[in-house]
Amino acid sequence: MATTLGYAILGLLAREALSGYDVTQRMKESVGFFWGAGHSQIYPELARLEEGGLVAHSVVEQRERPDKKVFEITPAGIDALGEWVMQPPPRRPTKDELTLKAYSVWLVDGGEAARLFREEGRRYEEQLARYEQIRGWMEEEWADDIGRPETPRFASYATLRRGILYERGNAEWCRWLADAVEGKPEGV
Repeated sequence: MATTLGYAILGLLAREALSGYDVTQRMKESVGFFWGAGHSQIYPELARLEEGGLVAHSVVEQRERPDKKVFEITPAGIDALGEWVMQPPPRRPTKDELTLKAYSVWLVDGGEAARLFREEGRRYEEQLARYEQIRGWMEEEWADDIGRPETPRFASYATLRRGILYERGNAEWCRWLADAVEGKPEGV
């Protein structure tokens, strides 16, 4: 049985064979929008996945660089990933420091709190704009695949759509809260 990080890695390897370095880069890029892991976590996890028979590696010789291991998901890895995808995730309390701050916002000056929440709202809007750019690119470049649930591109598009809704909702909430703590009646 893999860890959640292990399943994230299996999800990457189900798309293509990757070196440990490539897995680390993908974790910073596409998967990094919703799941994070550092270099120091990825290599031990790859070793555990290989020990469990979920991935296998081959060595690729390189000139002027050390040889590299390229990992591929095994049929057992595909089966394990498919089983995991169908299991509901455990319910865990959300740890959201901004929401925790809102819980005690009544203790501080409304104008100062409004500045904080407007700034946080801008950050969500900036990420939303990045996601919208990616969405436009996907809809243009992957037009034939994003409507086909049996493709990895559809799955990437689906996770992007979730990110868009998340960022949009957080930006809206921050705007509402900033207006409310400033005493603007239309905000409440």
